[in-house]
Amino acid sequence: MTIDTTVRIDGRAIINGDRVGASSGETFITINPATGEPLAEVARGGAADVDRAVAAARAAFESGAWSRRDAADRGAVLRRLADLIEKNAAELALLESLDMGKPLSQTSTVDVPGTAATFRWYGELADKLTDEVPSTPPGSTAIVSRVALGVVAAIVPWNYLLDIAAWKLAPALVAGNSVVLKPAETTSLTALRLGELALEAGIPAGVLNVVPGPGSVIGRALGLHPDVDALTFTGSTAVAKKLLTYAGESNMKRLSLEAGGKSSNLIFADVEDLALAAEKAALGAFYNQGEVCSANSRIFVERPVYDEFVGLLTTAAEAYRSGDPLDPASGNGALVSESHADGVAAAIEAAARDGELIGGERLQRQGSTAFIEPAIVAGLPLSHALHREEVFGPLVVVQAFDDEADAVRAANDTDYGLAASLWTSSLSRAHRVSERLVAGTVSVNTVDALGSTTPFGGFKQSGFGRDLSRHAIDNYVGLKTTWFQHA
Repeated sequence: MTIDTTVRIDGRAIINGDRVGASSGETFITINPATGEPLAEVARGGAADVDRAVAAARAAFESGAWSRRDAADRGAVLRRLADLIEKNAAELALLESLDMGKPLSQTSTVDVPGTAATFRWYGELADKLTDEVPSTPPGSTAIVSRVALGVVAAIVPWNYLLDIAAWKLAPALVAGNSVVLKPAETTSLTALRLGELALEAGIPAGVLNVVPGPGSVIGRALGLHPDVDALTFTGSTAVAKKLLTYAGESNMKRLSLEAGGKSSNLIFADVEDLALAAEKAALGAFYNQGEVCSANSRIFVERPVYDEFVGLLTTAAEAYRSGDPLDPASGNGALVSESHADGVAAAIEAAARDGELIGGERLQRQGSTAFIEPAIVAGLPLSHALHREEVFGPLVVVQAFDDEADAVRAANDTDYGLAASLWTSSLSRAHRVSERLVAGTVSVNTVDALGSTTPFGGFKQSGFGRDLSRHAIDNYVGLKTTWFQHA
């Protein structure tokens, strides 16, 4: 099957409803990681462009064109945006695949439909968010309102740019805020197209601005900007810590930070279907080239089934061999860049040096060396860097454990607390172990479970604040008490 890869690409920023170049006139070239070839020229935004975008967002917020609009109307606009995303699904899926390297079979069935579903879910929620009337003494009435904070900065990563942009934008917009979206420098194209579709759906000019450019410049400017009221971020823990500093150095802006992860998957010997557990473990470790913040990159297996499980996992990993992202037969595509692949390859070299390695070959395809096969490593102590540091690639560490307490202790022995999985046929064990695991989401007899109705986020150095569900609204509103004394 031949796929038409001709797409219209406009790399200019969106500020106050207009397509504009960077104030400096500078641009950068975004690369197709699967081929190494130039894909598009994108505006290289700077601090001056952040100032322009924040000013436009503030003016739009103060005008009330969106912030004081009837909630049901705001919801209708978000649902129209969901419809437009679905109408342009083929274009968006192709852009996401070309820009990031992931398989088109995934962007067309997961990323783009998920993005539309998120906007539609919050669009339907819009007029169901209610204020509170708490108990007060006789002769008085109080109303507790959830009020929009104002200007929200949203910084989103390259691995699920469209999906995670929707996780941030939909609740921020439905609450009445204006937003400045900063997409990852390596994958800006679908964010810019999304901004166009938002205008077409009826979001007023200035309410959603999209400024591409380097994180060290745009992210820093947003973090320090005195007129940004809240900042939401998904990315590395190192950058999240910088944003904490920027907020403290500027205006103490509200932060919600979803940072790194080193998630564990616990396989107990009483699991009903060990082959299914291995199949899902491969999904949790290798899907999207392993470039997933909540990837189950550490697997702890009860000793009686350890050898059998490793054999099953090795077989299951074959489904995630790399290939042309546009080929429906490819289990995985390219990593996001050759430089990122260099870092993953270095981690695999450490695995081969210090442990027992299965797979992990680096391949050259179509002129690019950003392709790495799934890697399984055993025999590493819990103190090893590969047990502790996020690799963000198709590499999983496997370790045996002897009892439940041993498994929980190993799983929690990490700086992170984003997600965890466990497999068991015992309902009491499932409840007992999930309660003891320090993770924002614990998936029982599955991996990496999430949905629009459940919050997603972590503990410890995985950050704070939650995406998805009604709880995400809390990132973008403040509680305001109005007290009426009438007797």
